Amino acid sequence: QVQLVESGGGLVQAGGSLRLSCAASGTIFSIATMSWYRQAPGKQRELVAAITQTGSSIYAASVKGRFTISRDNAKRTVYLQMNSLKPEDTAVYYCNSKYLNDYWGQGTQVTVSS
Repeated sequence: QVQLVESGGGLVQAGGSLRLSCAASGTIFSIATMSWYRQAPGKQRELVAAITQTGSSIYAASVKGRFTISRDNAKRTVYLQMNSLKPEDTAVYYCNSKYLNDYWGQGTQVTVSS
């Protein structure tokens, strides 16, 4: 069983930065693809970024060049560094672990004020 706990969300002004963390329990972290999703009010959950066990990453077009996903397998933690934040980045951000099954964290709120 995998448990994911996100942290690092909050309120920030446009142009600011935040770093989200997702700490995972369980023994499959190192071989799981880890992702960040977000869901804004009234919208569907969308993929923000993902990173494979080998470190390959992909990004949504809307965040490419501003966000960076990384992972520390020793700490069983995945990070999302978010720079140049925009009001449209406001959402609940969810951590996801994918290996055979999908696991989700509880989410962390990110609010970007204009």
